Amino acid sequence: MVEESLSGEASVAETARRHDVHPNLLHLWRRQARTGILSVGGNDGVRFVPVAIATGNGAAVVTASDARLGPVIEVVLRNGRVLRLPEGVAPARAVALADALEGLGR
Repeated sequence: MVEESLSGEASVAETARRHDVHPNLLHLWRRQARTGILSVGGNDGVRFVPVAIATGNGAAVVTASDARLGPVIEVVLRNGRVLRLPEGVAPARAVALADALEGLGR
């Protein structure tokens, strides 16, 4: 959202409305990005990545075993593999699994 709002193609208010966030929050994130707060990775290696929400057309079929897990986050990795994680997974665990599936062992 920050990158989109900085592109100049739409106003901050239009971008915020499209993503259903308050414009003041987007202004805060823009200010944090300019000062490096959002772009500098912390000690834990966390960083922002582009995310796309799939519409019903590209959604995967949910099996009975998937339904028992509750909400699932699906990540398509650079190598094409798909990582499905329960909604509450710890970020460090998700990174470790993604790295392992991409063969990046840290």
